[in-house]
Amino acid sequence: MANNSYSGVKNSIVEANHDGDFGCTLKELRSLMELRGAEGLNKIGESYGDVHGLCNRLKTSPTDGLSGQPADIEKRKTVFGQNLIPPKKPKTFLQLVWEALQDVTLIILEVAAIVSLGLSFYRPQDAEREDCGKAAGGAEDENESEAGWIEGAAILLSVICVVLVTAFNDWSKEKQFRGLQSRIEQEQKFTVVRGGQVIQIPVAEIVVGDVAQIKYGDLLPADGLLIQGNDLKIDESSLTGESDHVKKMQERDLMLLSGTHVMEGSGKMVVTAVGVNSQTGIIFTLLGAAEDDDDDDEDEKKKEKEEKKKQRKNKKQDGSIENRKKAKAQDGAAMEMQPLNSDEGADAEEKKKANLPKKEKSVLQGKLTKLAVQIGKAGLVMSAITVIILVVLFVVDTFWIQNLPWVKACTPIYIQFFVKFFIIGVTVLVVAVPEGLPLAVTISLAYSVKKMMKDNNLVRHLDACETMGNATAICSDKTGTLTMNRMTVVQAYVAEKHYKKVPDPENIPASILDFLILGIAVNCAYTTKIMPPEKEGGLPRQVGNKTECALLGFSTDLKRDYQTIRNEIPEEKLHKVYTFNSVRKSMSTVLKMADGSFRMFSKGASEILLKKCYKILTASGESKVFRPRDRDDMVKKVIEPMASEGLRTICLAYRDFTVTDGEPDWDNENDILTGLTCICVVGIEDPVRPEVPDAIRKCQRAGITVRMVTGDNINTARAIASKCGILQPGDDFLCLEGKEFNRRIRNEKGEIEQERIDKIWPKLRVLARSSPTDKHTLVKGIIDSTVAEQRQVVAVTGDGTNDGPALKKADVGFAMGIAGTDVAKEASDIILTDDNFSSIVKAVMWGRNVYDSISKFLQFQLTVNVVAVIVAFTGACITQDSPLKAVQMLWVNLIMDTFASLALATEPPTEALLLRKPYGRNKPLISRTMMKNILGQGVYQLVIIFTLLFAGEKMFDIDNGRKAPLRAPPSEHYTIVFNTFVLMQLFNEINARKIHGERNVFEGIFNNLIFCSIVFGTFIIQIVIVQFGGKPFSCVALTIDQWLWCTFLGFGSLLWGQVISSIPTSRLKFLKTAGHGTQKEEIPDEELEELDDMEEIDHAERELRRGQILWFRGLNRIQTQIRVVNAFRSSISLYEGLEKPESRSSIHNFMTHPEFRIEDSEPHIPLIDDTDAEDDAPTKRNSASPRNTSPAPPSPASAAPPFPSPALSAASPNQNNNAVESGNHLLPEATKAGGPSLPGSPLHSLETSL
Repeated sequence: MANNSYSGVKNSIVEANHDGDFGCTLKELRSLMELRGAEGLNKIGESYGDVHGLCNRLKTSPTDGLSGQPADIEKRKTVFGQNLIPPKKPKTFLQLVWEALQDVTLIILEVAAIVSLGLSFYRPQDAEREDCGKAAGGAEDENESEAGWIEGAAILLSVICVVLVTAFNDWSKEKQFRGLQSRIEQEQKFTVVRGGQVIQIPVAEIVVGDVAQIKYGDLLPADGLLIQGNDLKIDESSLTGESDHVKKMQERDLMLLSGTHVMEGSGKMVVTAVGVNSQTGIIFTLLGAAEDDDDDDEDEKKKEKEEKKKQRKNKKQDGSIENRKKAKAQDGAAMEMQPLNSDEGADAEEKKKANLPKKEKSVLQGKLTKLAVQIGKAGLVMSAITVIILVVLFVVDTFWIQNLPWVKACTPIYIQFFVKFFIIGVTVLVVAVPEGLPLAVTISLAYSVKKMMKDNNLVRHLDACETMGNATAICSDKTGTLTMNRMTVVQAYVAEKHYKKVPDPENIPASILDFLILGIAVNCAYTTKIMPPEKEGGLPRQVGNKTECALLGFSTDLKRDYQTIRNEIPEEKLHKVYTFNSVRKSMSTVLKMADGSFRMFSKGASEILLKKCYKILTASGESKVFRPRDRDDMVKKVIEPMASEGLRTICLAYRDFTVTDGEPDWDNENDILTGLTCICVVGIEDPVRPEVPDAIRKCQRAGITVRMVTGDNINTARAIASKCGILQPGDDFLCLEGKEFNRRIRNEKGEIEQERIDKIWPKLRVLARSSPTDKHTLVKGIIDSTVAEQRQVVAVTGDGTNDGPALKKADVGFAMGIAGTDVAKEASDIILTDDNFSSIVKAVMWGRNVYDSISKFLQFQLTVNVVAVIVAFTGACITQDSPLKAVQMLWVNLIMDTFASLALATEPPTEALLLRKPYGRNKPLISRTMMKNILGQGVYQLVIIFTLLFAGEKMFDIDNGRKAPLRAPPSEHYTIVFNTFVLMQLFNEINARKIHGERNVFEGIFNNLIFCSIVFGTFIIQIVIVQFGGKPFSCVALTIDQWLWCTFLGFGSLLWGQVISSIPTSRLKFLKTAGHGTQKEEIPDEELEELDDMEEIDHAERELRRGQILWFRGLNRIQTQIRVVNAFRSSISLYEGLEKPESRSSIHNFMTHPEFRIEDSEPHIPLIDDTDAEDDAPTKRNSASPRNTSPAPPSPASAAPPFPSPALSAASPNQNNNAVESGNHLLPEATKAGGPSLPGSPLHSLETSL
């Protein structure tokens, strides 16, 4: 490989095209990275000799990396660019203002205000007012008529206020979100070699020429070429769409592309392109992330819709064929990653890809949107009726009762009346529409997310926060989440002796010790090391894989230094490395010895590796035969006792390959990994985190089941689960191993059956020795289950690359911030920055708090809505003038929407939230208790206001404010009504702090400063408005007495609240709940089509669509079957020329004749078996057997082309139980509708054969 001299010569020749005196230009490197595989190799060979040649040109060393001098780094950044993809420009404040102005109600108000303004400046000259009817009469002072413009102006002003507040909220939300994004980006670090030192730098600091270390689980941050690799496999599906993992080797394929995932192995690469010049960057630039192109988007969307409609039509004709194609494309290694995607695996995948830009509405947002629309509709109806009644009353009164003619001179005055009525109508609408709802959700979520950062939860998707409040199950990893992930070797079985603590080096024969230390040093990833402690007297720092750290620490405890061995044998000299993966469950490294022989060191799970051992080292240092009987002895006497103490057992072994045998075939893993000699077995302890048992107790009290899913041995898992409190003594629970779990959930054909999972999961608490596929199966099984009365909401924790599918499938995926791989973080919704289980409990608390905050806000908001609308409506109808003027209404709107959402949405969570069971997915937003509070407070407020309105002038001995002429000055009477109304809202806001009918509404009020300041601030502003608001607010200054009365009436709502909470809700059967999630029966077929095209999908709709599709499929299937049966009955053969009707008159016979069976090979489901788990790599297993190559003969199901035949899709080659799964869902549907399908019936035979 070291053609350095050669490339040196080359360098001197190509000196001309220097770009900033590097031996290659940005353009060259960019075009180089666009080549793949062999082409790339040839190009490198032609231009640079080899990778080392390229390193020389880039002035970097393959072993020591860049010098790391700031000047050099800066220069590289200027020449080759930075590793940043510039984000999309945020919307400017003005754009946000413009968006806020698009609100329909605001537009209506603006129009009304402008018309009102225009008319107030219009003066008819000579028309005597008296001629135009009584209503227009009334002495108008000059200065009064001058002030006519104030109302219009005031409305405009308040509109501007609302718009600015909304825009500001959006802006700050955007800003927070960007801050969060940049924080996530800054936290991503990557390992590079600079100046011979391995250091971690932020991804943005990587420059061209850096030598980066890559390992299992990394998301590559830049393009590069492989310098050295061990068993490196990359998932390039994100760039190429090719689902098979690509093997990278110096001889075959060197190209490593940014944005791809390392699925196995490790290695080093030299960075050749960063930022916008990397492959991902180029795609981003094409997508226009760098510049705005929203207008193109719109056209795209339209096109997409058209396409979708076409596709839908086509799909109806050839659903099954499409399914087949998709299934074929999906076959192979991808199956290992997405073992059982919902409905039709591939189909769902493709849909997902197509729908990426769609925003998913969370459950809560779905419920809220629905509620807001319903309230809005009601408001619209009310306001329309108000306007109509006002107009009719006015017309009847003026032209019929007073019997006046329509005089031309009076027209403008009449129009002014109509405009006034229109404005009143609009204000009713404004108050009715709860535009504060979205605001409350946003504020509440944004606030929670910000605070959750302090509780070590980094939320990537806002709605995950609220979903977490509904969680009913948590599937947690053991290592690092429940335990401290500080592994130490505490017991060892070496040289035929079981040591209960780390042995003295003197007690171990020297030869065994040498083997042991050498094996540990070379067969642990070189990225794993033990560093000196950060603080004096602290514990040494463990870097890298913690199990390996424990072994390295063991070698240090044996007074040997692993680093000296690593210096003698650098990573480049390792002959072959089989890195650890979830299938092998072991890791091996091969060394080439001086005499040409090979020695392989292996380490791995003890029960798996001991099966491969046929010798064991004895006390004398010699090896003796190790029989299965000895192995069982060892398991009983050594491994089980260690495991029952909660230790993880690791076996260390080796094997020699002699010179005479020649070099073995390294790719044939089965032959390589046998005939081992066991060196020792160690027990590694990983202590339970001290705060975990308490956190788990809290979860159980909150109605959340905690399950442990681990790769560890079942005894270890059981021991740790008992320590954590997942298993309580005397409980009825299951602890299963992955193999047993798989056996129980699959039928004879090896397909997974939901009914079988349903028998297991409610009791399952520990799943040990589980593969990632098992984890995904379990999560999917629990989510799809219909056994419990409500759908389970599952949270999953994961740290490894292989946890990706489970994290994505779960309702909320938690990735580990410290131990987690990039792939896991990408798939997750929340990142736990301290990897601690107790942070999950905090997330539950915040999630429930979001839900409660929104409910509090609703309870407050709806009370105001109901009262304001009824007051405006009846007031307008009876007195022909709304008691609350437009501007006053807008002020009320501002209090109750914007301020209240701020005040109630920022309540901090309390421990009390963890004392109740989780709300289900279809629990209504407004419970009975809340409905009782809303109606109760509404009644109180209406009684007070109507009393004041119709008897207030007598009580306070003031002028009557009713029946005031058009531009009459504001009256004390109406000012008192307005003031009392606002004060009642203020005190009711305190009532709204509790939604479960608690008595003490003041509890914890001072913990929320925002709430106190808003209530206090609103009160001050109200005083200012009333005392100094004058004409614009239609207010008159009130006396102290009047103020005291208003305040007293307001305070009454607190006292009344106590009365309401004394009435038991159970008595009030007539109360309805509101704000449910979408129920299944509600959406007709046409809407489903539209839902497809809508930009937002909410989960409820999704569930529903799935239900409906299954239903239709069931029906179609029965129709198809009935057709087939009829066809056979009438003995019109569907297959002319295939057979004679007489010979096979019954469909049953027809199906039993072998040549008409659908040729469907047995689905090969990878059961992770101890014996064959390591035998074949996942890719081989799935792609080797040429599946379904024989074309299936026409089956009866294909006889009816108009129906998309689910039956066929079930037999399609998508063998890894996706389609099979979907078939299972259908059977009950089909049989339900078609009567019982008896074993002998035609229906049955078709069912079984398919």
